[in-house]
Amino acid sequence: MSKRILVFPCGSEIGLEIHRALRYSTHFDLVGASSVDDHGRFVYENYVGGLPLHDSPDFAARLAEIIQAQQIDALYPTMDVVAETLQNLAEHLGVRVIGSPPDATRLCASKTLTYDTLHGLVPTPARYPGLAAVPAYPVFIKPDRGYGSRHAARADNADDAAALLARHAGRDMLILEYLPGREWTIDCFSDRHGSLLFHAARGRDRVSNGISVNTSPSTEFIELFADWAGIINQRLRPRGAWFFQAKLDHAGRPRLLEVAARFAGSSALQRGLGVNLPLLSAFDAFDWPVSIAANDYPIELDRALDNRFRIRFDYRHVYVDLDDCLLIRGRVNTVLLAFLYKAIDDGCTITLLTRHAGDLNATLRHARLEAVFDRITHIIDGGLKSDHIDRLPAIFIDDSFREREAVARQRGIPVFSPDMIEALS
Repeated sequence: MSKRILVFPCGSEIGLEIHRALRYSTHFDLVGASSVDDHGRFVYENYVGGLPLHDSPDFAARLAEIIQAQQIDALYPTMDVVAETLQNLAEHLGVRVIGSPPDATRLCASKTLTYDTLHGLVPTPARYPGLAAVPAYPVFIKPDRGYGSRHAARADNADDAAALLARHAGRDMLILEYLPGREWTIDCFSDRHGSLLFHAARGRDRVSNGISVNTSPSTEFIELFADWAGIINQRLRPRGAWFFQAKLDHAGRPRLLEVAARFAGSSALQRGLGVNLPLLSAFDAFDWPVSIAANDYPIELDRALDNRFRIRFDYRHVYVDLDDCLLIRGRVNTVLLAFLYKAIDDGCTITLLTRHAGDLNATLRHARLEAVFDRITHIIDGGLKSDHIDRLPAIFIDDSFREREAVARQRGIPVFSPDMIEALS
């Protein structure tokens, strides 16, 4: 039987990558949950909203209700602070928590604890106890607990540094040596026995809001980063996927920035090479043995905002055009074809309405489209397509504005051009 996993909060970058990484696995069923409705509700087919925040007094009780109602076997936290909360509740709730054990999560959540634990073993940026101890500017100031680049900034002089600290009064902030050089993330995986099974560096080639939005494999400092991975694994004892980041100092020497007891969002690059870190972590959490075999080819990951739509109407029949719609410049419109198969899977009938000037059967056979349609209507007498829409509720897909306008006016159904298909998918 498939194991049911509750991903929380599911709309974070990590939550969205978990969905991409596990959605095709027959071993797991995903349930997304969030305290604040966000992109997760557009992605997770099984979605639960309105959870209290993880530090709310009624969080545990509400989570227990969801676990029982959804028959959840494991929780997959997507934020470090949430991981700590769920690990503390795991025994009481009677479920597994996917990821590192509490001690590793606690050490990684605090950069001070991370640096102290690895002191003398892995080089870290110089830390200054206060502004009076800063020997030279610029410095880099960031929260002891946090992620990405939130509340972190470079200070070029003492006044800027004082102003930055004042803005975050009451929060534990670190004053660090500024590191100006190239930056890497080293993705790692350790199994339930504590064995480091995988580590691979990738350049943080373009960074936006603390997230690496362009990344590719790197062999620079390969032996050094391998040594660091072994040391960190031995000292912090993470489990499943985890990562650390490194950056060059003024002298061109790598320094450890942070360690995280979870996978990084842009570790999707490794998934593109055959190393699915979120899925491996889920397998390992259930004590299932895993092995890793990565492909070896040039690869680059670039990330950007994506679109998801939710259209609220029902239809049971799809009428679609062929030329310049399902076939564009002689090539299959794979986005539209994917939607048609989704519609078939949802129980819709598919009717081809075409004015194709040529051997229609030969064209469909060449494009391997013969099996897609329940009905094929080849209009050769100049008649109206709207006259052939005889089943409702329906939608009509055609590249021609004139055809769409006529169908909408005469049949009163929604009409779509090829560029609109992502709204249906």
